[in-house]
Amino acid sequence: MKILIIEDEALLADSLKTLLEAKGFEVDCVYNGEDGLAYAQTGIYDLLILDIMMPGLDGYEVARRVRKSRCGTPILMLTAKSELEDEIEGLNSGADYYLTKPFDSRKLLACINALLRRQGPQVNELVVGNTSLNLSNSTLVCGNSKVRLSSKEFDVMRFFMSSVGQILSKDMILCKVWGFDSNAVENHVEVYVGLLRKKLKYLGSNVKIETIRRLGYIMEVDEIDKEVTD
Repeated sequence: MKILIIEDEALLADSLKTLLEAKGFEVDCVYNGEDGLAYAQTGIYDLLILDIMMPGLDGYEVARRVRKSRCGTPILMLTAKSELEDEIEGLNSGADYYLTKPFDSRKLLACINALLRRQGPQVNELVVGNTSLNLSNSTLVCGNSKVRLSSKEFDVMRFFMSSVGQILSKDMILCKVWGFDSNAVENHVEVYVGLLRKKLKYLGSNVKIETIRRLGYIMEVDEIDKEVTD
């Protein structure tokens, strides 16, 4: 699970990052509303933790713009503003939960887990067409054939299989798999897409990763194979 913290108090943001990474989450931090909005709108995060009182764009406005862009990522507002009117404004702007400072780290973790559970039941595999990805052992399976994926292959394949039918740009894949601060370039994406295509072909999968010129890639089920199996 990938979490974005938008908090202008760097010490608090970095402390939260340390806490959440110790619990197994991937965490990015940004320290102002403008950057937070740009990061949030990539759609690569499973949860946003958002402060309200920030210079420039405040948390209310960030939440409103995130929702206006049709991004449904859960938002946890974390703020010192404890009046009922503040909480109402936060929820009306698009937040899913409102937690006031100071807070107990156990309550924060409980809120985070509750919000993540709302996105659907936890699953151990992703299935597209005649192919499944086992999330516990990084194995791609098609019928009686299977192949183990490397760490990066797994991350790229998981992103594709979680976004079937959606066009994923190379920048989106770089951000999701390698992170914003990585030195990875578009060629890295091309290499791993090529590797995954070969493995899908080896397995006899009816799942295809198609190139959309100038836009990126899209994962689809081969319609001919689909008709045969229907």
